[in-house]
Amino acid sequence: MTLSIEGLTVGYRVPGGIVTALSDVSLSVPKGRTLAVVGESGSGKSTVALAVMGLLASEAHIPAGRILYEGTDLLGLEPEARRRLRGARIALVFQDPFSVLNPALRIGEQVGEGLVHHKGFGKEAALARAIELLREVGIADAAAVANAYPHELSGGMRQRALIAGALAAEPDFLILDEPTTALDVTIEAQILDLLEELQKRRGLSMLFISHNLGVVRRIADDVAVLYAGEVVEYGRTSDVFERPLHQYTKGLLAAIPRLDARQTRLAAIPGRLPDLRRLPAGCRFEPRCPFAQAQCRAAQVLDEAGSSRAVRCIRAEELAATGWLAVDAPPPVSPRREPAAAHPVVAADRIAKTFTLTGGLAALAFDGWRPVMRPVRVRAIDGVSLAIARGEVLGLVGESGSGKTTLGRTILRLIDVDDGTIRIAGEDVTRTPQAALVPMRRIAQIVFQNPDSSLNPRKTAGEIIARPLQRFGIVPAGEIAARVRALLDLVRLPAHYADRYPHQMSGGEKQRIGIARAIATDPQFVVCDEPVSALDVSVQAAIVNLLADLRDRLDVAYLLISHDISVVAHLADRIAVMYGGRIVETGARDSVLAPPYHPYTEALLSAVPTVARSEHERIRLPLDARPRGRTAGCNFAGRCPRRIGTICDTVEPPLRALGPGHVIACHLPLGAEAAMRQQAPEGSPMSQAGSRGPEPA
Repeated sequence: MTLSIEGLTVGYRVPGGIVTALSDVSLSVPKGRTLAVVGESGSGKSTVALAVMGLLASEAHIPAGRILYEGTDLLGLEPEARRRLRGARIALVFQDPFSVLNPALRIGEQVGEGLVHHKGFGKEAALARAIELLREVGIADAAAVANAYPHELSGGMRQRALIAGALAAEPDFLILDEPTTALDVTIEAQILDLLEELQKRRGLSMLFISHNLGVVRRIADDVAVLYAGEVVEYGRTSDVFERPLHQYTKGLLAAIPRLDARQTRLAAIPGRLPDLRRLPAGCRFEPRCPFAQAQCRAAQVLDEAGSSRAVRCIRAEELAATGWLAVDAPPPVSPRREPAAAHPVVAADRIAKTFTLTGGLAALAFDGWRPVMRPVRVRAIDGVSLAIARGEVLGLVGESGSGKTTLGRTILRLIDVDDGTIRIAGEDVTRTPQAALVPMRRIAQIVFQNPDSSLNPRKTAGEIIARPLQRFGIVPAGEIAARVRALLDLVRLPAHYADRYPHQMSGGEKQRIGIARAIATDPQFVVCDEPVSALDVSVQAAIVNLLADLRDRLDVAYLLISHDISVVAHLADRIAVMYGGRIVETGARDSVLAPPYHPYTEALLSAVPTVARSEHERIRLPLDARPRGRTAGCNFAGRCPRRIGTICDTVEPPLRALGPGHVIACHLPLGAEAAMRQQAPEGSPMSQAGSRGPEPA
């Protein structure tokens, strides 16, 4: 057994008592296998990882338990011995690259640091190997990234750099704490391919912590479900996902949005984790369980439930065949009106934006002996046109670096546009000075991806929500407190949360504050930039349901930016697919998710991880970087699995209508598109998405 955790209990000393983060947790990871640990935020998943690495905070204490690595109790080692073990034998990929990477050091130096300390590499050799590792984790322009600072990279790039650094010293045991949270589906799939290959080649063992159950289904051999610091279910991944026994596991699986069936409402788990300072004597999930009875308040034990299976529920056998009972009822609203496409609240016409990545001395090059300036420029948005009607949700999907976030911020004039026209509520705001954009700011808002960086840590939730009310004079000063309470109620938070600071709230609660702030001005349009990417599945379901409720109640339009295609498919009316700064496909949700579609859309859908057993073939795209600047032909041609010839490289693909409102930019003939529909394998997300019906004549 490579790693064995036996009866581990971890507590944190905090004002008001001891927070028991882990209670008598026992787990094991055999050599060459992967154990996934799943559960909501606060369940104790990251505490497991930190305890193994010896990186628990100073206020933590371990009153009981052992952590055995190849027979040696890590808790009994001296600090210097544990330091030598970290990185060389056991490596950890942290969840948040923004807080882990040193902003003052270049990426290459940080990736190669383990080689210098554990392998004795010189700085030049370590940098050369770091570039190879960056290329191995899917970064095409690895030398340029190695020379960059963390703030110059996207979230997905920073996450890949962390993984490269963890792999540098070739450890035997790898702990991954939410390693794919910031990655789009294709890079996520490439990272999982890499981990699987390393596991086969070197017998690597892994402890994989994730809230993405689709990823867990693909990568893990075994899974442990944690709730409030306890293991509530354990078993082979296929057994747990296909025949869950604990009601909490059933709730997590029911909360996942699915491509194959569009649900009216996601099945969120009501309530929240118990206070870990005052844990109940009985089942810790009992207050949230729709099947709870009086007997559930008695102490529960982790009982065997067959071969390599265990569950902590006194009613597990009785309820084995019973599915999750959804109890999250929507608030009463009027029937939803169909969006009026003739009167868009947002209209962008051929907008473009180019960024200069290097300037000054960094752009200096030599043509022979003559110095010349060659700045590196990236065309982030390349002639994009779109329109969004009042009450409509347009989903925007694509890989990291496709230009999604830049497009959303450019529409809101948070970034100035180089070319094209932007209209908000019928008014041209393309060149309007920032000082004159106050009326537009009231009707067009944004929900940022990371609430930790967008909420002021020195302000209470009430002050944060009140700020736009004061800024735009929406209500008299004497009514602001009542309006804040109403907004908190609208996002389903108690009124007393107005007095809490961001650090006193969970990730889902902070995101709700961000949403409350965005809707405080009664906007007509909101950009939702990855609003649920960092949230566990139950909180994600609650936020997605909340966004749907607000859309129906307030008739607000969304530009929903996400790399999670399943979330977009659940909420969006229409979907736009973006690649290299261009929209390559757009259409109604069902049209885009079923063939025929653009080859890039096909590749994205094939990479979506699902919890259902699926044998479909994934399309593996080459890792070439997207073209910098404008290309003469299709900017996807270099990676396209359906490239038909030089026309793809030299002629810009035409916009072709495949049906009402369904347009793709592609040279593929209609015959090839028809064959695409016939070739969609059974069980794939594409075949499950359904058929659009016959092509128009």
